Amino acid sequence: MNDLISVIIPVKNGENYIKEAIEGIQKQNMNVEIIVVDDGSTDNTAEIAEGCGCKIVKHDTSKGQVAGKNSGLKTAQGKYILFHDHDDIMQEGALKRLYEAFEPDTMAVEAKVQDWYSPDLSEEEKLKTSIKPEPYWGLFTGAILIKKSVFDAIGFFNEAVYTGEIIEWQSKMDLNVFKVKKIDFVSTKRRVHSTNFGKTNQKTEFKNYATILRAKLKNR
Repeated sequence: MNDLISVIIPVKNGENYIKEAIEGIQKQNMNVEIIVVDDGSTDNTAEIAEGCGCKIVKHDTSKGQVAGKNSGLKTAQGKYILFHDHDDIMQEGALKRLYEAFEPDTMAVEAKVQDWYSPDLSEEEKLKTSIKPEPYWGLFTGAILIKKSVFDAIGFFNEAVYTGEIIEWQSKMDLNVFKVKKIDFVSTKRRVHSTNFGKTNQKTEFKNYATILRAKLKNR
């Protein structure tokens, strides 16, 4: 049996899609624990996830997705970590391909994601929402498997930022000269719908990106 992989899903009010996301992970036929961090949901997210056999970590009030990732890391027992959005779907056999791509000096393995329109998105909404037609490299969207020891070395995520933690994480990886291996295949379908986190928090995201980039330049 392969090493334990901890799949962490931070989510708030995700009852509409989370069951499909969990089933996609469970179909990987790998040694996994699925940790759902319920970030102050007011719907049935936690109950659905618990019914699917997931570990549940609850925030009584919403702390944001970055804090959710940290809560998941504190609970994780696996040698490897994968973050997964509640509305995305991992492709068949993807987790095995990521796991088997590790080499002795590899600290993380990254694949690609593919945007797709959620079936519940109206034709009018599709016209207003553009997607990337080709697969692209994606961090933390079910497309990167990371050794847990990375977080022992560089620490957890900065909860002072509400979003944009991906850039900061990549900067820390670069500073520590940790090898990230890229393999060219689509591991996860990224669902595009009317309430994507990136769309509803775009202004905050741009502000956080600017702050992180300034800090990165200062460190250089």
